[in-house]
Amino acid sequence: MKRFLAALACAFPLVTAGAQAQTYPDRQIKLVVPFAAGGAVDSMARIIGAKLQEALKQPVIVENRPGAGGNIAAQEVARAPADGYTMLLTTVGHAISPSINKKLTYDPVADFAPVTQVISASLLLVTNPKFPGATLDELLRIAREKPGVLNYGSTGLGNPLHLTMEMLKIAAKVDIKMVPFRGDAPLNQGLVQGDIEMAVSPLGTARPQVEAGALRAIAVTGERRSKAMPDVKTIAEQGFPGFSTDSWQGLFFPAKTPEAIVTRIQQEVARALKDPMVIQRIEAFGSEPVGSTPEALAAFVKSEIAKYAKLVKDANIPQQD
Repeated sequence: MKRFLAALACAFPLVTAGAQAQTYPDRQIKLVVPFAAGGAVDSMARIIGAKLQEALKQPVIVENRPGAGGNIAAQEVARAPADGYTMLLTTVGHAISPSINKKLTYDPVADFAPVTQVISASLLLVTNPKFPGATLDELLRIAREKPGVLNYGSTGLGNPLHLTMEMLKIAAKVDIKMVPFRGDAPLNQGLVQGDIEMAVSPLGTARPQVEAGALRAIAVTGERRSKAMPDVKTIAEQGFPGFSTDSWQGLFFPAKTPEAIVTRIQQEVARALKDPMVIQRIEAFGSEPVGSTPEALAAFVKSEIAKYAKLVKDANIPQQD
């Protein structure tokens, strides 16, 4: 009798999870975004949320929880019930946080169930058009001739734009100083006015200014050229084989969310990312749809955490309280 009761106790959570997955969803789903409304991540969340709402026949509400570089939103989802009704759409910052922050109130791997990588977003190295270096080779030659004289703009210590520039500095063995800005708008203004020589910027943000002649595109930072700007060479093509860094957005549930629910959402998002209208909107941001499996996203996040941990150490970037 004791063995029967023990077996029943072990089986009960599996039965409950299976029944829950079969009836899922039967109420509103919350999609948490770690940035304010109107930005790139918020826009993507609303695109995906609308497609999920259409497929699941239940409301999908986007909740904006900005602050602490995405940590507030991540903490909220990590502590939410693992029932499939709270999701997190976040960025590469999820993989950078462990290296930048002295203390995290959550584990970016253990506390989450990866669902799918939604998009890959290209970054662009740009300069003021009056800067004498029109190619990456020329830019780096000038930097080597004037160590510590050139500068680049950054909107935050440890964000992808800052770390990408630091990665290039290490690879090219050059000394280019960082100038901090409070946001994209003042940084772009400083770049256009020539207050700073260069910056790494989201391709979707920089492309209109490049096309208008206000900025010059030097290189794409990813492993391949962007469909949005196919004539711009990658950094890897310009003398740095293997150099690759992109921004990205991924979808996560709290850890221990039933596998059937994770699979269902992954399949629906992957289907949505094949919709021609969705593809058109994503490519308008200078991004590309992905729709990977949960296993692929899990492996990718671990590799990104390791990559940025090494970069932060090599660049001597101090951890933040």
